[in-house]
This record gives sequence, structure tokens and C-alpha cells, in this order.
Amino acid sequence: MNDLLATTPPPRGYSGAFLAVTAGFVTALLVSNIIAVKLVQFGPWAVPAAVIVFPVSYIIGDILTEVYGYHRARLVIWIGFGCNLLATTAIAAAIVLPPAPFWPHQEAYEQILGFAPRLLLASFAAYLAGEFANAYVLARLKILTAGRWLWLRTIGSTLVGQGLDSMIFMIVAFSGIIPGQAIVAAAATQWLIKSGYEVLATPLTYLIVGLLKRHEGVDVYDEDTDFNPFRLRERR
Repeated sequence: MNDLLATTPPPRGYSGAFLAVTAGFVTALLVSNIIAVKLVQFGPWAVPAAVIVFPVSYIIGDILTEVYGYHRARLVIWIGFGCNLLATTAIAAAIVLPPAPFWPHQEAYEQILGFAPRLLLASFAAYLAGEFANAYVLARLKILTAGRWLWLRTIGSTLVGQGLDSMIFMIVAFSGIIPGQAIVAAAATQWLIKSGYEVLATPLTYLIVGLLKRHEGVDVYDEDTDFNPFRLRERR
């Protein structure tokens, strides 16, 4: 931690780069929720189409925590939650509104964009648990490794975060509907695919992290951070 950047506090304002990364995080989250209704085939496994986009939110979450620290990642996680809540509320309102008499696609619209309350609860709970666990583990590992071995932090935190995300979603959404063994198998399949995504993206993560640290002039270590997920104010 002798590098000058390691002692540099996070900027007080929100730079264009930070806002761009935040926008990417929110976009990946919203898109994944919209396309999740379609099931796609990966070899012997059928998984939601969101598997091709949702892991990007974890990769961006890793970048946020690595460069800006847990406190900024926490803020972005809650921004993503709020945007997702707004999107689902707007979609629900659009479904309830009466269609024009000449518009014949109401049923298809409901089938694609509609959602069951239980699935929505499962999605929100899994998102918060997974993302906060991911950010916490990465921040702690950064201190333990003295900023070395970025690959260990990104992959290790993703294994924990994605594991929680997949298991919580499957349990909350499908307990009592499908057998327990099937829930575990489906969660494990999603966990492996999403974690594999992180491994393949490691070179790109290294590139973006390096560029952001040089551009922003920061490399935050969360040595005195309050890891309470509900504390949004930054310490000065």
C-alpha cells in the first residue's frame, strides 16, 4: 500500500467516469430483469436469458469497489435497487391500464413483461444479498492482500455473491413448487455459469480497473469503512 494512490481519499464529487460506470451497472441490471423471462439452452441446461447480462453487474460491482471503495459501491447498489423498483412499478402500471380497442397484444404484453409477486420478492432479496456480499468480500480481501492479486478478489467475491444470489432466488421463488434437489441443481448451474463469466472477463476487468485508477487518481482501501449496507452517507 505504498503506492501514492493507495492513500488518496475518494473524490468528494461524482466524476463522469464514476457516473458512466454507475449507468453501466444499472443498465445491466434492468436489461437482465427484462430478458430473464426467456429460457435458453446451454448444453443440457435450461437457464434464464439474463445469464448473458446479469453477471456484468457483478463485474461492474467489482470495479466500483476496487477503485472507489465499498461506500461508493453501496450507493450504486441502492441506486440499482431503486431503478429496478421504479421499472417494475411502471411495467405493472402499464399492464393494468386498459389497452386501446384496436391494439391486440395485451395478452402477449402481460406474458412477457408480467411478473409474479413471489418472483419479484425473490429477485430483490437475491440481488441485495448477492451484491452486498460481493462488495464486502472484495473490500476485505483488498486489505488482506495489500492490494495484490486482483484476480483473487474479483473471482473470490463473485463466487460468494453469485452463490448467495442464485441460492436465495431459487429458494424464495420455488420452495414448495419444485423438489429441493432440483432447486439446488438449478442454483448450482446458474452459479457456475455466472462465475465462469467472471473468470473469462478477468483480463477486461484488469484493463478497466487500471484505466480508472489512473484517470481518477484514486485507489481506495476500506480500512475504516462502516460496512453497514444501510449507511449511505460518506465519511469525510
